[in-house]
Amino acid sequence: GSSGHSGAMGPGRAGVLGLVLGLLLGVLGGAASEPHSLRYFYTAVSDPSPGVSQFVTVGYVDGEVFVRYDSETQRMKPRADWIAANTDQQYWDRQTEILRGAEQIFRLDLDTMRERYNQSRGSHTTHRMYGCDLLEDGSIRGYDHHGYDGKDFLTFDKDTLTYTAADAGAQITKRKWEENVALLEGRKFYLENTCVEWLRKYVSYGKDVLERRERPEVRVSGMEADKILTLSCRAHGFYPRPISISWLKDGVVQEQETQRGSTVPNSDGTYHTWATIDVLPGDRDKYQCRVEHASLPQPGLFSWEPQSNLIPIVAGVAVAV
Repeated sequence: GSSGHSGAMGPGRAGVLGLVLGLLLGVLGGAASEPHSLRYFYTAVSDPSPGVSQFVTVGYVDGEVFVRYDSETQRMKPRADWIAANTDQQYWDRQTEILRGAEQIFRLDLDTMRERYNQSRGSHTTHRMYGCDLLEDGSIRGYDHHGYDGKDFLTFDKDTLTYTAADAGAQITKRKWEENVALLEGRKFYLENTCVEWLRKYVSYGKDVLERRERPEVRVSGMEADKILTLSCRAHGFYPRPISISWLKDGVVQEQETQRGSTVPNSDGTYHTWATIDVLPGDRDKYQCRVEHASLPQPGLFSWEPQSNLIPIVAGVAVAV
């Protein structure tokens, strides 16, 4: 099913990119109880600088990079052992062919967009993100977003077979693409069927990695300043990425008072994150950090227990410095 990028200049090129989509998106699937996702990101830059490729495509399964193409190598290449081990040369040749076509279309799009918005040369970017999700209840989600210079351009709604245009410039492409019913139906089919089938296939290839469970190491610490105690709860080394960290006071979640950090990858493929809360020092025993993660049979509760040997350690550091 073609759901490819047809180019801002016209719908005729849909087939090539549609296949890219199909193969790239295929990463979501597995057991209904396991949520999985497949994402493809395309980026084209009109005025690339050293170290920045003119065109790059990166594919992600469950947030992990598994394939990459750029205009320097001109090849789609594996970025995860499990995809390399389960595909043949024909797969990589086909992906490469598709993405070389996509690269040409995106370069043309950059010229089209610059003229449409009456811009001088300079540096401009056009990008696309598409993919599918398989949710815990077995339902699916599909999406296809186009952007220009970091802003929304067009968003596809597969249920209504229409595009939402971000501005007057995007309206031109919206009208052009919506005239091509076969293109719209092809994209819908891709997002609802082809993408999900490939996602299931990819998840079966990478099951040992993608469905593994690594428990978070949780550390609670406290720092007092100006009669305010800042309690910090850090979770480290967990997989998969989704996690919930909450601060409770007397068992009640303190959502408004909690500050959270992003969930960031570690070099070994696991993740870390944190949450802090400011409290009155005298109330510290009322607070607990609750951590919920797929690796834990039930939520973990953690409290701050000040270490009596903290002062000698700090003094030792001060002397050494």
